[in-house]
This record gives sequence, C-alpha cells and structure tokens, in this order.
Amino acid sequence: MKPIYFYLVLLSLSVCLSCTEKKQDFQSPNILFVISDDQSFSHTSFAGSSFVSTPAFDRVAREGVYFANCIAGSPGCAPSRSSIVTGRYPWQNEQSGQHASAWLKKYVPFIDVLDENGYVTGRTGKGVAPFRYAKNPQDSLWRKTDAGGLAHSEIHYTEDKSGMEGYAKGVSGLDYFENFKYFIEHKRGDRPFFFWFGAKEPHRAYEKGSWKRMGKKLEDVEVPAFLPDNDEIRGDLLDYAVEIEWFDSHLGKMLNYLEDIGELENTIVIVTSDNGKPFPRAKANTYEYGIHVPMAVRYPKAFQGGRVIDAPLSFVDLAPTILEIAGASPEGMMPITGESFLKLLIADKNQDSRSYAFSGRERHSSSRYKNWGYPQRAVRSKDYLYIWNMRPERWPAGAPQKYDTNDNARLLPMNGIDDNGIYIPQSAYTDIDDCPTKTYLLEHSGDTDIKPYLDLAVAKRPAFELYDIRKDPDCLNNLAGKAEFMEVERNLNKVLEEELKKTKDPRVVGPNKEVFDSYKRYSHMRSFPEP
Repeated sequence: MKPIYFYLVLLSLSVCLSCTEKKQDFQSPNILFVISDDQSFSHTSFAGSSFVSTPAFDRVAREGVYFANCIAGSPGCAPSRSSIVTGRYPWQNEQSGQHASAWLKKYVPFIDVLDENGYVTGRTGKGVAPFRYAKNPQDSLWRKTDAGGLAHSEIHYTEDKSGMEGYAKGVSGLDYFENFKYFIEHKRGDRPFFFWFGAKEPHRAYEKGSWKRMGKKLEDVEVPAFLPDNDEIRGDLLDYAVEIEWFDSHLGKMLNYLEDIGELENTIVIVTSDNGKPFPRAKANTYEYGIHVPMAVRYPKAFQGGRVIDAPLSFVDLAPTILEIAGASPEGMMPITGESFLKLLIADKNQDSRSYAFSGRERHSSSRYKNWGYPQRAVRSKDYLYIWNMRPERWPAGAPQKYDTNDNARLLPMNGIDDNGIYIPQSAYTDIDDCPTKTYLLEHSGDTDIKPYLDLAVAKRPAFELYDIRKDPDCLNNLAGKAEFMEVERNLNKVLEEELKKTKDPRVVGPNKEVFDSYKRYSHMRSFPEP
C-alpha cells in the first residue's frame, strides 16, 4: 500500500462519531471482539501447535496482523477482562479488578462509550466476569449490567448434541453463532456494531476422553516441560484442544456469515484469550503459559495482512485502540493507562517503540486463610520475563490443606489425599482448577519422578524470578541473582517499579498495601487453617 493511503485511512478512522451530524461519506468499521477463556499463546495451529487445529483464528492471523507477544492483564479471567474494558491495570481498579468482587459503576467500560457514539453494541457468552453487579437499589455504587455489554444469549442448542461434529459435554450449551446472527439481523439496524463474543471454552471442566471421538492422537501432543509426559497428561491436553476447536468453529461461522452478507471487509476482527490454559503452573501464574495469549487483528481494508509483530502488547492498550478506531473520546471513563496501537496496525513496518508489557495478580479462587491472595507483578520484554512475588511466604497455588466444607471443625488431609491415596476434590491448592493433570500430580507425589513437577506447581517461590523466554518458554531456569544476568535483572526491576509507582499500585505506594485482601468475595468461599 502507498503511505498516503495510510494517512487517509487513519483520518477516516478518526472521524468523530459523537458529532451531532450523521456521517455521510464514511462508514465506521464494525468491530467483532472475540475472546476465549483460558487459552495459552502456543495453542493455535497458526503458532505451530501439533495437536490444536484453529482454521478460523489462522485466517484472522494470516490475513491480518499477528501479535506474537500479547500479554494479558492478569493470569486470571476477571482482572484480565477488567483490564481490557477499562484500559487500566487490575491493580488500578480496586475491587473491580479483582476476581469475584464487586464492579463499581465509576469504572466505565469502553463499550458504554461506543454506545454513546453511534455504535450498537451486544454480546454473547461470557462477558466481564466473574463480578458482582448490582442486585437491588442498595447496591447504589455498583454497576447494574455486565461491563462486557448487553447479552444476546437466548439461543441455546435444543437438539441432542452428542452427534454434532466437534461437540464435547464440557462445552457451553449456547449457540454463539446463532446469537450473533440474531443480533445482526434484529438488533444492529443500519449502524456500525461492536459485538463481544466471549466463549466459555476452553475453561474447565472437560469431558474426559472427548479427544477419542475426534480422531485425535496422543502421540501428536506437545507436553510442556513443567508437566510429566504420559498418557494421562496428554489426554487432558487433547480434551483442552477439543474445547479450543469448538470455540474456533463458532468464530469460523461468524466470519463466513459476515462474508456472505458483505460485511466482513468492513469489520475489524480482534481475537484473543483472557489468560493461559487451566493447568498447573499456567493459569493463575504470571509465567508464560499464564499471561502470554494468542492475539490477531484482521482488517485488510486498512491493516496490511501477513505481518507478525514481535513488540510486547498489553491488554491495557485495547480500549484506547478501539476508541480511536471508533473516533470516540474516553470522556466519562477513569483515566486510561494504555496507549493506542492503531498506528502500528496501519503501518507497513513491524516496528514499534513498545518495549514492555505488564501483568499482575492478587487472588484467584478462595485458596488461603482469610481469602488472602498471592500478589504478583510481572514485566515482559520481547526476550525476558521478570516476576516479583510480593508475598513469597504464601503458597502460590493455594494452601495445601483446608477444612471440610460440610464440617468446619474437620481438617482435611495435607495435599487433599485421603487414606486410600485418592485426591478429595477441591481440597488443596485450589488456585489450580481440579482436573486430571492436577489429580495425577497429587496422587503420584510420592513417586520420585513426579514430585518435582508438583513442586513446580505448588511449592513456595523466591521473591524474584527472571526467565529468558526465547530459550526457556516453560520458565524453569530462574536467572534472578545470577551474575551474568545482573544487568538485565536490574533494568527490569527498575522498569517494573517505575510502572507500578506511575500507576499508583497500592502494593507499592500504599497507603494500605494489603487492601486487595480486604475486598469481599461473592463467589464460593472455603475455610483454611491459619498459616
């Protein structure tokens, strides 16, 4: 493309939709925002996965711009989605950046702004959750509706799905595509649309062994080095793959439908995931497999396709980019931290001044005494990942022992293993979703060749960790404190500390550095012994 075209496109994309006069010469692009639930960066066929097939994502990445280093706002769903819609880090959003807490109405999502600037907005599937939204007038400070927009999720599968191609019992009963189609045909009208497709997949739980019906093979699986390589783990990863492919099939239907009605070329398609895969040492951890997610943007009309961007991209940058595309001001929102990457999308070069992306977590599930979290902050450059474990004395995956849900005076056994060597569900390390892989690690922790893998997932960690993710994407070789990496560590420590101070992270600047542990949780609570 000629450079002058880029400037014309940028100018047209920036036409203000808030003007009182209706646009005559320029039709603002539609935006289809697509987000899976718990999918790590390497698990698309575009990224080279040998056991996951994602033709729809591959099309978006191939015909669009693929971001090879997209870093989620958090390794957990609620805070990460909060980061997307506000353009702010989770630690900037009080309880509205914390898992299963309350959404305060002052944290206006960019979707509300689009609503007020000429777009018709809608959603199907999971929105910005789990959060507690207002239930009654007494919840006067809380938002009433999901921050992901108004749901259009009325259409469910009604027939027996067991014979459907790609179907597994763990997937949602929502017909995502038909809900999207209904929105376009009955709600959209003649205005540009923003639609949020929030898949439930590949969130746990899965139908164990579903991979067998799909013709998948154990030998095709690539097992990360932080998990043991055996048929139980490979089968669990294949069931995970089945759910990713179900999500991808609905994306494919949406793309084909938009193409059939002549709208695809006027629709910006953004595809990502909220955090990494639901396996030990992945989700709920700021390691690569917890915060590094797939990301691709397609809009051939203005964004030259076939490009791979290596510069780190942060979730806080999505809101300002989408608002700039829509020509909308963030007025009414809390101050946005992220920066638009629209110029990068329309450029014909893959260079950008972005050098770092940041992520962090507090609590995930109810997993420790008094609902304490495991605070982490992380900075990711193109080559390195630096992690600050702010409370290294705590168990990173949750306490190894809890009280019986049905009898708070009865303490369950350590590691949740009963006298017969069987794992008691939801009884230990509950920041890790219960799954065959977790069960295997716990029930075989007495095996000398398995115990190291369990330790990688649940053992206490040092305050600082540094990984060369080019050579060690599994994050096994901690370089923090090693003389030859002292300069790298010093620089990343400085960069992280400066960003946390700049964004007024309470863990760093106070005044109450423990405020995150005080926010009420509205989901299931567990009871743990005092450490």
